[in-house]
Amino acid sequence: MRELRQSEADLQGPGPAQGPVEAQLFGAAGEEPASPSSPSASSPSSSSSSSYADPLHLDPLPLKVADLVAFLLLKYRTKEPTSKAEMLHMVLRDHQDHFPVVFRRACECMQLVFGVDVKEVDPRERTYVLVPTLGLTCDAVLSDGQCMPKAGLLVLLLGLIALSGDRCPEEEVWGALGKLGVCAGQEHRIYGEPRELLTEVWVQEGYVEYRPVPHSDPARYEFLWGPRAHAETSEWQVLEHLLWVNSLDPRSSASLWAEGVSDEEEGA
Repeated sequence: MRELRQSEADLQGPGPAQGPVEAQLFGAAGEEPASPSSPSASSPSSSSSSSYADPLHLDPLPLKVADLVAFLLLKYRTKEPTSKAEMLHMVLRDHQDHFPVVFRRACECMQLVFGVDVKEVDPRERTYVLVPTLGLTCDAVLSDGQCMPKAGLLVLLLGLIALSGDRCPEEEVWGALGKLGVCAGQEHRIYGEPRELLTEVWVQEGYVEYRPVPHSDPARYEFLWGPRAHAETSEWQVLEHLLWVNSLDPRSSASLWAEGVSDEEEGA
């Protein structure tokens, strides 16, 4: 697993600490245990301290979800299919009985956070391909080896516009995204600098329009669907996707993935 762990670290790349976007999309992650050097950590009984230090007492599933997400992201970048047998061999050798739960949570994280669907193409052989959610092609070419798929945020933006009557004021967009930890001018470890992404990159690619609100003084701006978004998907598909998002268990998928990455970084 050393190579896979290293690949996961490469995928994360340099950047600020884990923001709340994943936890807010799926529910807040659990509280971090106190540092052993803090006063609160010195007061537990010796049995409690030994339980915390013993890795056998840690839940392995969040780490396995994190490993599988990293593995699937690599497959998406290289445009390679995968299979249940390969995932069991590469990621879940010692936890094969947990494959259904780990696979479901990893697939939810891939779809909601990164905008990537894991689709079964051969039920008998249990093989899968990774494709952009709703057919969006904004991540078709990931030129930077450290670049993360960002279609998940694009789907959310298109949904905000659709729910606002085909146009959404800029302040409402940043208000909604800010609650998810995606803030204009603040670098995000997955989405980069959001203002540039929304108002320049996706405008140039034709996914959204960003224009002044007519007759506004002082000038305000609003977002609309762009021609490429209309060509690749529909408002009905985007809204149906958002309904599916709302149906998820709020503590599943990405919150566990975020916890797993955090635990690995802390050397748990």
